[in-house]
Parts: sequence; C-alpha cells; structure tokens
Amino acid sequence: MAEYTFNAAAARDTLIANLKSYAAEQHFDKVVLGISGGKDSTVCAALCARAFGADNVYGVMLPDGVQKDIADSRRVCEALGIRQRVVNIGAMHTALHAAVMEADEGFDVAFSTESDINVGPRLRMTTLRYITQAIGARLVGTGNKSEATVGYCTKDGDTSCDFALLATLTSVEVVQVGLTMEELPRELVEKPPTDGLSGKTDEEKLGLLYSDIHKYIRMGSCGDPAIDEKIAAKERGSAHKRSMPHVIASGY
Repeated sequence: MAEYTFNAAAARDTLIANLKSYAAEQHFDKVVLGISGGKDSTVCAALCARAFGADNVYGVMLPDGVQKDIADSRRVCEALGIRQRVVNIGAMHTALHAAVMEADEGFDVAFSTESDINVGPRLRMTTLRYITQAIGARLVGTGNKSEATVGYCTKDGDTSCDFALLATLTSVEVVQVGLTMEELPRELVEKPPTDGLSGKTDEEKLGLLYSDIHKYIRMGSCGDPAIDEKIAAKERGSAHKRSMPHVIASGY
C-alpha cells in the first residue's frame, strides 16, 4: 500500500484560509448549517466560527419528532457561541407521508422504509435553504469524502449546499482535524456517527468501517481485497450522487 501522511493542523488552517478567500470572492460573510451533534457538523461549525466569527454562524437543529441526542447539538452551539435555532421537521414529515399514502387517484405507491428515511435529510435541506435565503447567508455542506465515495448521502438532501467544507477529508481525517480544535468537546468529535433516523451507526448501515474506507481512498487498499471490492462497488453504484444530472443528448 502507498504511504500517506496527514497534518491535521495544516489541513485545518488551509480550510479556514481558503474559506475566507472564497467568501471574499463571493461576497458573503455569514453561513447556515445543520447541527446534528455529530463530528462533521461539529467540525464544520468550528471551522466557520474561526473563519467568520461565532456571531456570523447560524446553527440549526432539525429533529424529526424526538431527537434523543439533541443535547449534543445544543452543546456544540454553546461551546462555540454560535447562533442557534430549533426547527422540528416532524410535522412536515408526517404531512408528506400522509399526502403520498392517502392520494385517492392514480397509481399506487407502496410504503418504502428507505424512501421514508431519506425524507428527513431532504426536508432538513429544504428548511436550511429557506433560512439561508431569508437571512442572506450561504449554506454549508458538511459531508465528508468517505461518505461521498460510498454514496452514504442523500441526493437532494445533505448533498445540496453552496459549498462543501469537508469534501476533501475522509471521515478519519475529520476527527483528526476536530481534535486540533480545543474549543470542541472531544467526545463529540469522536462520537460514532449515525444518521439519526434508522437507529443504527453509519458503519452498521454500510457494513463497512470508516477506517477501511480511509485506507481505500488514501492508500489504494484497506489490505483486504474483498472489502476493497465492496467499497469499489458502492463507489461505482453511487457515481450519480457525485455528479450533475446526466443529460440525454438530442442531437442538437
């Protein structure tokens, strides 16, 4: 396997510098992001607070009904001193489900657990877009490179943003960057990631370890050919999530 080294402090400082430069170029000075209490949004919030100042970072907590770990989300906002707001998407989710299931004409739509799980990220992004436009800010994408590689993201959900802050970092590297930021509670940076919807950790849902995905991305192999192929298959199958919609040629 190829050798690979990572300087977390250097990556942190480069991200902050490049974010400031991009903001100056695009003429914005405040940002909105969803705060889940997980490592990705936590690290993103801290990077944005350093780049723009805490008062210009708007953290939105988006429980779908009851969120058991919402205290972690509040703790992130309070630790960083950023602005915070709670918008519960539970009623929206219920209303959408009812509208689809109770339609009285046309073709039938059977209930789909995976489709229903993905409603949450899509409603969250719609809510974040509403708030972002209303206050004249930009929306932060919090997804990392590991998730994107295996397609562990929701199209028109968490893939929708104005800029992707962690897209060049693997899940392992996001943790390492977070651990260089003393303002962040260590246990939140190292908290096992979950989607907050299925009751499972990301790794349980994927059937893969983020450490193996990291090695696959950075070193070309995790050391197990069978796992490498499983990651590669997910990467091939999720290519549509990492690109603009495919255009069907008309001949003109």
